[in-house]
Parts: sequence; structure tokens; C-alpha cells
Amino acid sequence: MPSPITLPLHIVADELARLRAEQPLVHLLTNEVVQDISANVLLATGAAPAMIVAEEEAGAFAALAGGLLINVGTLYPARLAAMRIAVDAANAAGTPWTLDPVAVGVLDYRTDACRELIARRPTAIRGNASEILALAGFGGAGRGVDSTAGSQSAVSAAEQLARDTGAIVAVTGETDFITDGETTWATPWGHPMLTRVVGTGCALSALVAAFTAHAPNRLDAVAAACAVMGICGERAESASDGPGSFGFALLDALYLLNPRMLRELDA
Repeated sequence: MPSPITLPLHIVADELARLRAEQPLVHLLTNEVVQDISANVLLATGAAPAMIVAEEEAGAFAALAGGLLINVGTLYPARLAAMRIAVDAANAAGTPWTLDPVAVGVLDYRTDACRELIARRPTAIRGNASEILALAGFGGAGRGVDSTAGSQSAVSAAEQLARDTGAIVAVTGETDFITDGETTWATPWGHPMLTRVVGTGCALSALVAAFTAHAPNRLDAVAAACAVMGICGERAESASDGPGSFGFALLDALYLLNPRMLRELDA
């Protein structure tokens, strides 16, 4: 496989401009711990979040949305049932959907559920190195929701998982790697402070779902989502004193980022 290539920022600028113009509606069936930050990250970036969780409504809404996120962080039978309904409706309507396999490989229930969901052909999969290694069958299990492996160690697994599933796979860490199984982008932006605020990884998965809505190039869209979060993480850290102020500064950075700024950085 060719080596990963750093994502050009003009691609990020184009994808951000597209998202801002379209303001996609994103259906979040997500971790109950991270609903607030996920919704606020989408709003700050320019998308519209909605959290419809009842089995009676999940399918109808998934068919209406521009993108769907399935995050198994706080999984239980009723939530999994709604997820199945939403995914099937999204597939029938042509709605792209993203899987965040939180802590897969650590516990059997969520691992089995994620393997079942992958058979329904997600558009994108976003996880840390341990999660991607486990999903791809390369072994690996994290410490709860945290990875015990670096993202570089999971690039081959991500590429294999992309080829096996047809999904765009993003393995995130110090550097994020995003692949369709043939081409792999690297997004080297970010800051360790992103790991000190609950839910930034899950919020990134919500951002991936937003960027894939109506995307003409899904590989570029997923990579742009990763780049936007990383760049804004760097800007937020420079404007904050610690995790508390960082969370607010991250939302401000996402709101203030614009395509012109990205093109200037790329010049």
C-alpha cells in the first residue's frame, strides 16, 4: 500500500464550505454521556443535530436526515433495537451512516453488536487504534474506552477493514489516518488536551456523520472532519488554561474556523 499522505488544507476548506452551505441535519443515536458536547460541536461547525431514540421514530427520522451516527458507548437492548431500525432505514433511503465502535473488543455484547452493524455496511467507521484493530480481526483491546495502541500501529488494520466493509475508516490518535483501503490520508493536527475533555472523540464521530452528508467524495469528507477537529483543538489549547476552559474554547474555534483561514494556512 502507498504511504499515507498529509491531507491538503484546501480540501478541508472545500469540505467545510460545503458543510456550511448545506447545514446538514444529523441524526445522533449516540452515547448518553456525550450528547451535549456532540450537539454543540455540530452546531458550532454548521450542522444541525437531532437525537431521536425511540424505536417508533428512529427509522422515519433516519430516512429524513442527511447523515446518521451510531455510537455504542452506552449500549443496551432498547437502544440497539433503535439502532438497527435507524440503520436499515438509512440504507433504504441512501442516508450515509457512521459507526463509532466504542470499546469494541473489550466486552462481548458490544463487540457482537458492532459486528452485526458492520454487516449492514456503514459509510464510515471512526475509532481509536484498539477499536479498529479489534474490528479488523487483528486482536487488540483497549482499556475501557481508551486505546492502548498508537494510531500508526492500526493503519494496516484500517486499510483492511475499509476493503472488507466498503466503509471509509478513520483511526484516530496523535495523528489520524483515514482510508478507503487504497488511498490513506493523514491529518497530523491536534493536541493532547482533546483527551482531557469527555466526549471529544465521540463528537468527532458526529462531525464525521455531518461531513459525509451529501458528500461527493466520502474519503475527503471524513478526513476533513478529522482535520477540522484537530486544527480547532490546537487553537483551543492556545486560548485556554485547562480542560474546563478548553471545552468552551473548542466550540469557539469550531465556530470561528472558516475556509479562507484554511486556504491561507495551505498557501
